[in-house]
Amino acid sequence: MNKLMAFLVAFQVKAAELAERKDRGATATEYALLVALIALVIFAAVWFFGSELSDFFTKIGDTVQGWI
Repeated sequence: MNKLMAFLVAFQVKAAELAERKDRGATATEYALLVALIALVIFAAVWFFGSELSDFFTKIGDTVQGWI
């Protein structure tokens, strides 16, 4: 009976360790997907609004330079 209990406890501990590893891997994958999505949104924004953004920041730079 003691051997069976020891086996069950060891099995439960090992299963818990494996579950933790899978959870960590899933969160790392989720973070990677989130970073890729953010990069895609930034790329799309620069692609569509690139010239307008360039003009906007040029005007701001000229205004700030006029203050100096």
